[in-house]
Amino acid sequence: MDQERSVKDQLPYPYNQDLSAVLRRMNRRTPFSRQRLANDPVTASYVLAGMQLIRRHLGPGAQRVLNDPEDDNSLGRPLFSFLSQRAVVAELANNPPPFTRMGTTATLRCSWRSHSDYIADLLNFGLWSLHEPALYDSRIAPDTERLVEGPEFVEAAHRLCYYDLTTIVDGPTFRLELIATAAAEGDEVIQEALAANHQGAMEPWKQVYQEMFLARGLQLRPGVSLDDFAGTLAALASGFALRRISNPALVSIDTTEQRCIFGTAALALLLGCVEGVAGSDATGVSVEDAVHDLVYGRSPQDSQQTARPDRPCTTAGAQQDASGEGLPALPLSGEHALIAELDRLCDERQPPEVREAAVALRERLCAHMPD
Repeated sequence: MDQERSVKDQLPYPYNQDLSAVLRRMNRRTPFSRQRLANDPVTASYVLAGMQLIRRHLGPGAQRVLNDPEDDNSLGRPLFSFLSQRAVVAELANNPPPFTRMGTTATLRCSWRSHSDYIADLLNFGLWSLHEPALYDSRIAPDTERLVEGPEFVEAAHRLCYYDLTTIVDGPTFRLELIATAAAEGDEVIQEALAANHQGAMEPWKQVYQEMFLARGLQLRPGVSLDDFAGTLAALASGFALRRISNPALVSIDTTEQRCIFGTAALALLLGCVEGVAGSDATGVSVEDAVHDLVYGRSPQDSQQTARPDRPCTTAGAQQDASGEGLPALPLSGEHALIAELDRLCDERQPPEVREAAVALRERLCAHMPD
């Protein structure tokens, strides 16, 4: 045991750590025996070998082997081994009519120069953006119009996110995309297929967002592009889909109300990245400043121009309601009444020039008033 421990201690991190809480299915009856086997240097060696294979085939730095040394496009794709030529030919028998239900590997080889070419074309087809929900979909078209006009913006956004997430989770395309993404490093064919899929899926939605912003009098905040906004929404959808597939309990989907957390996240993203074109004090404020304003009550830019005193100059006879406006509880003197009115004018919902003048006058009055 001491000799085993000595070898174990010489292993690199984290293989030199206690692995009994990680390797929990060791083939031993007693907890003591399972713990000992989990920490055996031989066990660690098998674990390392498996991790090396994962890195070799999935990356980073995945090794790519040519099936035909004279053909640069004949990369082997071990993750798609279930799509061997024999497996594809056998699967023909399950095709519905009017598709062909009989074939041979010879016929398959006649249609594609190599099996690698067949896999490449299959990926291009499987990742084709038309497999994703698009604007022509009868479910989606009405709600995309509601994003542009009408009073049901929030409800339409929730339904669209529900449709998108359920379509991703219930279809094979996203799962194929996950495998393709894992094998994409160093494989230009897969990278091009993924890029074409992303672009084809994003472009129609970018057009909708542009029309929505124009019709609703909205614009993206400084530093956020249309590609950023659309890409972040797509990343949210993929993230929630991945969590839903791995464990449905992590992402609940309400099929009755047609809602899910993706809808709430999309609205939150819209709230943070979009602002009014005109008539809003927040126009021109970046996402970072908007968050600062949310947390601290004012943005760094506003604080330089309209900063209020650290200690509010309020009177004993004034109280604050939920909206922040002063409500006199007792009769106020002339000076106190003026302060209360200035408090109202200092509210950030007032025009900037009104706030600026009110803050300056309020500070001068407070400086001459007794504590």
